[in-house]
Amino acid sequence: MLILTFNFNSVNLGILIIFILKQISFLLFNIIILISGFSCFKTAIYDESNSQNVDFLVKQGKIFWEQRADLSSFDKADHFISLAYQKRPTDFELAVLMSKIKFFRAYFLENDPFVKDTLYLEASEICKNIIINHPEFTTNYNESIEDTTAKLMEAIASAPNSIIPALYWWAVNQAKYLNSKPALERINQRELLEVIMNRVLTIEPGFDSSGPYRFFGSLYTRIPGIELSQSKTYFDQALQANPEFLGNYVLMAEHYHQKAGNKEQFHQFLIKVVETNLTNHPELMTDNFFYQEKAKQLLKSESLLFE
Repeated sequence: MLILTFNFNSVNLGILIIFILKQISFLLFNIIILISGFSCFKTAIYDESNSQNVDFLVKQGKIFWEQRADLSSFDKADHFISLAYQKRPTDFELAVLMSKIKFFRAYFLENDPFVKDTLYLEASEICKNIIINHPEFTTNYNESIEDTTAKLMEAIASAPNSIIPALYWWAVNQAKYLNSKPALERINQRELLEVIMNRVLTIEPGFDSSGPYRFFGSLYTRIPGIELSQSKTYFDQALQANPEFLGNYVLMAEHYHQKAGNKEQFHQFLIKVVETNLTNHPELMTDNFFYQEKAKQLLKSESLLFE
């Protein structure tokens, strides 16, 4: 150990003070470094723990989503995915799943018109926001022409394959939301909806069991001035490509045959759905089960729908 000897005259006293101050400064500096390092370490541990918690929520939510034929499992899926989405609102896959869950609840389970519309609107906004902030979309979006609406549609028309699921569920939910709105509002949104779904149709026409064809078949029964035959053409294409998917029959009955006043065909389509053996296509069993239940609901309302 170094032992320093000082003669305490005024000069040596000054040197001693300087020495002590330097030692204190050095000690404080090391304490600050230590505290900062510990703080960063704590933050890293918290971030990792938080990430693991969200991963757990997502994993559990997906498990329950696959079991959604049991409504208690669906509620759990909704709960877990909602919590995860609140933590990771910029997660693309999570946002799409959140949108699908809201659509599912609105279309199959909810009876209150206001709540249904709220769910559809929330679902469409989730997908719209995740698209606009997607790194592969923002390049085209930021470089396109200036006008806001035209700029958005220009970017959508050349959107990358990676955002197709969000484009699809954006349009589907937005169209469902607009169904109960005044005709002028539907007309004003028609071009945007067509641009979105035409992009999906161009890249992946079979998405969601011919979902794009089913979408246009439904949309063209709700836009004034469009020949109803266009709706039938799209629905026929959906049925030809995916006759195993019961949603194609249900939506054609619900939208086209009801609009056309085809009561007999409406009834036949829905009876076909109700009598279908769901085990014929196990990969579609869950979705087909809910469309079968939807067909039963529509049959109960048949007399009211064709008054």
